[in-house]
Amino acid sequence: MNSKLIGIIFIIAGVALVAWGYNIYDSAQSQLGRALSGETPIEAWVGMVGGAVCIVFGIFRIK
Repeated sequence: MNSKLIGIIFIIAGVALVAWGYNIYDSAQSQLGRALSGETPIEAWVGMVGGAVCIVFGIFRIK
């Protein structure tokens, strides 16, 4: 497959992961958990950080 196509796929997947992680982070259950214990769900971190890594990797594949 073309390197640019793979880069675009990684960028799209990264944006979706970031959005998913933010949705988990901003959910009512997560807000209540952060208020009581101060901890952020691991799924939110995985989604946001993993999405950012995918976006950066995709940008480098496009170049």
